[in-house]
Amino acid sequence: MNTPSTSALPDGAGQAEGPGQDLGALLARVARGDHEAFEAIYDQLAGPVYGVARKVLRDPAQSEEVAQEVMLDVWRSASRFDAGRGSAVAWVMTIAHRRAVDRVRAENASVAREQKLAPGPVSGEDVAQLVEMALDRQRVRRCMSSLTTLQAEAIKLAYYGGYTYPQVAGLLGVALGTVKTRVRDGLIRMRDCMEVT
Repeated sequence: MNTPSTSALPDGAGQAEGPGQDLGALLARVARGDHEAFEAIYDQLAGPVYGVARKVLRDPAQSEEVAQEVMLDVWRSASRFDAGRGSAVAWVMTIAHRRAVDRVRAENASVAREQKLAPGPVSGEDVAQLVEMALDRQRVRRCMSSLTTLQAEAIKLAYYGGYTYPQVAGLLGVALGTVKTRVRDGLIRMRDCMEVT
């Protein structure tokens, strides 16, 4: 299908139904793949479709995109037009209005998602909490470095890795009682170190 580009959209409202051009009959021909019938519909309705989109969207570029999508939709779905339910113009304008409203909703949803993901203003309390957490992490690292290698590995696996004591024993290749003792001794040393710093 060779449809005119969006830049070919008329600026004016255009006539809804020109003399001798029955849009219902033209849509029936479009449904059978008649390119000339589609061109006639395009000439008559591209302007009014753009006008409806522009009223809803206000943005010329988006209005042109929506108008082009509507006309493409008319080409693809002409067989769905039912003259018993209303005029061809009303059918096309309803498609145009729905498309424009859908575009507004999509834009609003996109903005809402971006605002959700954007970090909000940081209060003094938030900054204090962040600083305190950073200092706590530094203290933990410093205190962990004061432990023996076995104590540090056992604590990391049990508390940061989420392993059970038997699993830690298997991973380190030591007896279960040894792991329990090393973890207990390591935690006592950590507590004492954290209280001092």
